[in-house]
Amino acid sequence: MPLNRPIISRVSLHCVQCGQAVRALRQRVPPLLALAFVIFLLAPREAIGQSKQQWSLQSPDGNIQVEVQRSPLGYSVTYNGQPVIENSPLGLEFKDQPPFGELKLVNDQHHEVDLTTVPVWGKSSSIRNHYREMTLSFEEQANPGRKLDVIFRAYADGVAFRYSLPASSRTEKFVVTKEQTAFRFPSDPTVWATIYASFHNSYEGHFPRERISDLPESAIIGLPLLAQVQPSLYVAITEADLTDWAGMSLKSSRGDLVANLSPRLDGNGLVVGTTPHASPWRVLMLGTTPGALIESNIIENLNPPSAIKDTSWIQPGMMAWDHWWSGDVKMDNDTIKRYISFAGEMGFPYQLIDWQWYGPFNQPGADITRPAPQLDMPMLLQFAKDHHVREWLWIHSGDVNRTLQAGKLDDAFATYERWGIAGVKIDFMDSDDQDMVNWYRHIVELAAAHHLMVDFHGAFKPTGLRVTYPNLLTREGVEGNEYNKFTNRVTPTHKLTIPFTRMLAGPMDYTPGGFLNRSPAEWKQTTPTEVMGSRAQELALFIVYWSPLTCVTDDPEQYRNQPGLEFLRVVPTVWDETKVLDGVVGEHIVVARRKGDKWFIGAMTGDQVYNYQLPLSFLGNGTYTAHLFTDPEDPGVSYEALSQSDRTVTSKDTLALHMRPAGGAALYFELVKGN
Repeated sequence: MPLNRPIISRVSLHCVQCGQAVRALRQRVPPLLALAFVIFLLAPREAIGQSKQQWSLQSPDGNIQVEVQRSPLGYSVTYNGQPVIENSPLGLEFKDQPPFGELKLVNDQHHEVDLTTVPVWGKSSSIRNHYREMTLSFEEQANPGRKLDVIFRAYADGVAFRYSLPASSRTEKFVVTKEQTAFRFPSDPTVWATIYASFHNSYEGHFPRERISDLPESAIIGLPLLAQVQPSLYVAITEADLTDWAGMSLKSSRGDLVANLSPRLDGNGLVVGTTPHASPWRVLMLGTTPGALIESNIIENLNPPSAIKDTSWIQPGMMAWDHWWSGDVKMDNDTIKRYISFAGEMGFPYQLIDWQWYGPFNQPGADITRPAPQLDMPMLLQFAKDHHVREWLWIHSGDVNRTLQAGKLDDAFATYERWGIAGVKIDFMDSDDQDMVNWYRHIVELAAAHHLMVDFHGAFKPTGLRVTYPNLLTREGVEGNEYNKFTNRVTPTHKLTIPFTRMLAGPMDYTPGGFLNRSPAEWKQTTPTEVMGSRAQELALFIVYWSPLTCVTDDPEQYRNQPGLEFLRVVPTVWDETKVLDGVVGEHIVVARRKGDKWFIGAMTGDQVYNYQLPLSFLGNGTYTAHLFTDPEDPGVSYEALSQSDRTVTSKDTLALHMRPAGGAALYFELVKGN
């Protein structure tokens, strides 16, 4: 696909606005000050050519400094004066072309953007997009006509850069064989990184704590990767606006982390395209605490706005699952009706009919519009409608692709639209090569044309496609609650690590809500499925973990008359404001999220007892009722036990939260009297 047009349009518009601002300034300020404003916004012409070797970019708040050098092409980053990335290589290599030689700068553009956007949904109801951008346009000296632009942005909460290949008669068609981008840390920092066995995988893994030097050089290192460079300096590496390019992982090379793109399945390099063309953004999220990275909206800011004009039909919410998680698959009318009834009782807008609804799947003869013979789909859809519930349908990606290749996917999605289906859960893509990346976009575009929302499972990390196509509500790519069904890997440490790693990239369909709660020592692999952690911790997952479509995992029978069930009736899935009040990776976290005038608090701890004094200063003026769902004071009682209480509080109060090992707390605050 061509270079992202919405971003170019925005830049061009802002440059026009800058010119207008300068003309206005000339009327009100001395000429010298107006000239200084011009120099700040527009590159000094004397910088063009061979004389200049280095260029600088500073974030609007002045805390982040980026330096780019020309020979060899590289960059470095500092944050609050501390080195984050030491001089690291930049560049691309192409098939049947020599590496770029000496580069000549032909243009140097700087500008600043400060605007507020309102997402269709998100963890914040409004987002400030404030950055300074530098575009360095190079041409190869020895081979005039070979061009490369490098674009850097500096935000208060991070740095992003991308490559742009301008239109050129010499390089109209290209095949990328290597990306030279590297991330060279100043020391051997602690990192939390997941390792994949191959480029074909489910993207469901752990993020163990280790040093960069411990990472094997042969490993495929998944993103996001979190690094603690200094005691109060955290960096996460990921990517944004992945469009018509291969997904990026990393590899370790003599202590550096180097871009590692997924190869094309046809063996023709990594990325095939024509100019003009842009790479995804390579993103460095920066903060003094790991919780600050959770609050960041840099991924949203690096993606084009919604391409869907009428988004009124896109409605996030809670969803009941089906019987698979609680036992063997029961794909029959009575079981589905039982889950629909539960969703209706709870006020959930959705229920998911999962695998086997159209019989044998991932087979050449599978028909994704023909229900299995034991299902009465018209009856089920009417039953759901009578209970004010809409259905989601699971589909295997292989069957989706065969239907697409046969030219029938548009008809299939049109059939779902006629049925009144709310969305599709598509599973087992297990790849992020260039063709698969493009496949994702095509599927969400086609789904949007038929008013279908999407949940991708077996999916690579989010990169912000949900911003441009907000019908893409969530995706998996996380080792979630389902793993309790067949492994012991969903430990308290894992649950306290993924908010600071995988979730930094975007929503994750972890499927919370297991109500057979056990201590880690008591937990066993059994049917129905047990979960490690207290009931209060499981409730806290609905706040700490972010997924606009939140699939509630357990069987209705496990929820009947259980303490804490009422919390699931009131907790939202999208938010107006998000604050991380405390957090240590793998140990504990406290997250506050606001929806309207209600605040929700989710607190979790890992293997240790955790006591936290919760200041309520985030509350507005007025008196609130605090509804508390916490671990019992008696450490010997069942992990299914829950302490529930209500208190009258104001923003001047503090609540003491005591959490047992693998415990937590879930709270929400309702305004009862404003001032």
